[in-house]
Amino acid sequence: MNIALATDEDRAVVETIAAHLRARGHSVVRLPTAPWANVASQAAQAVARGDVDQAVVCCWTGTGACIAANKIAGIRAALCTDAATAAGARAWNDANVLALSLRLVSEPVAAEILDAWLDATYKESENENLDVIRSLE
Repeated sequence: MNIALATDEDRAVVETIAAHLRARGHSVVRLPTAPWANVASQAAQAVARGDVDQAVVCCWTGTGACIAANKIAGIRAALCTDAATAAGARAWNDANVLALSLRLVSEPVAAEILDAWLDATYKESENENLDVIRSLE
């Protein structure tokens, strides 16, 4: 899978995220560091266009990057601070952009979140809910 990685700040946890994704066999498309609204929306646009399969967007709280990504049609970005939330976002919401807080997420927790995100599969029973979300776009 091709995964865009976008951040507004270069921190050790971002390199850990990239390395963890590569170790799991994914190709990482690292966007140049830029202000969070710009870089998160660029990553989301890459997902929406089909240039990449998913994206991970990061900013200090993760909130701004998540909001910016969600402004792009077809994007379902989820701000996750733990593995259970990440698994649920993929399984129930078919989230295609993972938003992470550079302030809250340590390197070990980032790996746990990524593993849960990547291992979860979407539950078809949620199609009706996704149809509602799509109708709002």
